[in-house]
Order: sequence, then C-alpha cells, then structure tokens
Amino acid sequence: MKRAIITVVGKDTVGIIAKVCTYLSEANVNVLDISQTIVGGYFNMMMIVDVSAAGIEFSTLSDELSEVGKGIGCVIRIQLEDIFDMMHRI
Repeated sequence: MKRAIITVVGKDTVGIIAKVCTYLSEANVNVLDISQTIVGGYFNMMMIVDVSAAGIEFSTLSDELSEVGKGIGCVIRIQLEDIFDMMHRI
C-alpha cells in the first residue's frame, strides 16, 4: 500500500466532497479515511488515501487535484505519507 495525505481548504460550497471523491475514484485512488469540518464558513478536509493502484504518475495526480481545487474554489494538496510524517516529526 502506498498511502498519501490530501488536504482540501476553501470557502464552503455544495459538492466539494463529491467532486474530490469523483476525481479520486476515476483515478483509481482508494479513500481510507476522511475527516472534514466547517468553521466560520470555511471548509477543511483531510483524507488518507491509497495511491498504489492509481493509473497515473503521482506528480500528475497532484497537478490534476490542484486543478480540481481551482474549479471548486479550494486549495487541494497531496503528499506521500512518508514525506508528511518526516516533515511533522518532533
């Protein structure tokens, strides 16, 4: 399994989760865990996903998720779990 962390942040609107999950499904990325909150009208979501079966390069996945985000008024970022863990070590 090759896990990654996806973050989605932006103004809350209808369909954010649906659009992100639709893209991930089409890219053959499995959602393992998801958490989302809305604070003061701002949407924040964190997902743990398995990218091992994705049919595209990780850099392409990152670029396309960024474009999905632009289309829905959010910033979407993805990082491999190993890199995320190394960046957040004490």
